[in-house]
This record gives sequence, C-alpha cells and structure tokens, in this order.
Amino acid sequence: QVQLVESGGGLVQPGGSLRLSCTASGRIFSTYAMGWYRQAPGKQRELVAVITSGGSTNSADFVKGRFTISRDNTKNTLYLQMNSLKPEDTAVYYCNADLGYYSGSTSRRGDYWGQGTQVTVSS
Repeated sequence: QVQLVESGGGLVQPGGSLRLSCTASGRIFSTYAMGWYRQAPGKQRELVAVITSGGSTNSADFVKGRFTISRDNTKNTLYLQMNSLKPEDTAVYYCNADLGYYSGSTSRRGDYWGQGTQVTVSS
C-alpha cells in the first residue's frame, strides 16, 4: 500500500519558521513530480510549490522568497521550508506526489495525497 505521510506542522508566531516533511512509503520504485498545496478555511485548495524529479521548482507568487521546496529522492521525502510566516499562511498543508510503485508483480503509476498537516500562524 502506498502512503504519503506529512509532519512538521504546528503553531508559530508571525515571522517564524517551520519545516514540513512528506515521506512516501510502500513498494515505490520512482517518485516523479511532487508538490505542496494548502487549503485555508472557506477557501479552495491552492498550489504552493512543485518540484520535478530532476529538481526544477516552481512556486506561487505569494510564497516566493519565503518558502523553499526541496526533495531527497533517496528517502522518497519532500520538504517545504517556510520562513517569514504570515497569519495568511494559516492553512492545512497537503503533500502530493506522482509515484511509480509495484502492486503485486505489476508496475503502476498513480497520484497520491497526504492526510494534511495544520499550520497556524498567530501571535
């Protein structure tokens, strides 16, 4: 069974930092594009940042210069370093990954989401 598990969320004061992690587990043989999304109360889920298997990145304008996405392919792990956090960054942050995995003896590819981790920025 393939799973994405996020960690690192919490409560932080404005201007503070957090580092989110997302680890893919299961019989994975390849991780393709991975990304972070967020959803604030009453709002639609939105893209925060994405990274290709080769390390190319793209991020939303509202996080440029503050958030950095990275990955460790040897650990099937995705990171999001969040600095200079603002109250408007408060949301549930979700990890997304395009994964290649084995189901029995068959290779498959699928898109998976983590369960989400709460980030609250408040004084």
